[in-house]
Amino acid sequence: MIIELLQNYPKASIVLLSVLITFVLTLIYKYTTNQERIGEIKKMQKDYQEKAKALKSQPEKMMEMQKKILELSGEMMKHSMKPMLITMIPMFVLIIWIKKIYAPVLSSWIWYYILSAIIFNSLFRKLLKVQ
Repeated sequence: MIIELLQNYPKASIVLLSVLITFVLTLIYKYTTNQERIGEIKKMQKDYQEKAKALKSQPEKMMEMQKKILELSGEMMKHSMKPMLITMIPMFVLIIWIKKIYAPVLSSWIWYYILSAIIFNSLFRKLLKVQ
């Protein structure tokens, strides 16, 4: 019955599924990462980028700033690994399930999902103050 309902209103239901999944993923990301540290890293990266721009005439110092930015990017990636590992397998299963439901009735289902996920991910990150 639920699958029939989803297939009868494919565009609206794929957007609704995308909203629900994106919301859950955003919550997982928020509560499995150190949001304070991620905020500090982003601020430091921005500061180093501004300093690097000011040091264009001094290539050695500019490269030093770039190296620091790269180190911070590596730390940021480490923080992102935990939520990614937690959600990877469930997301594969969900995508396969969604494809089985929508592929017969809406060939462009993936684009509806991706577009709505991008929009609502940005919205949820702002509303929930996720770094």
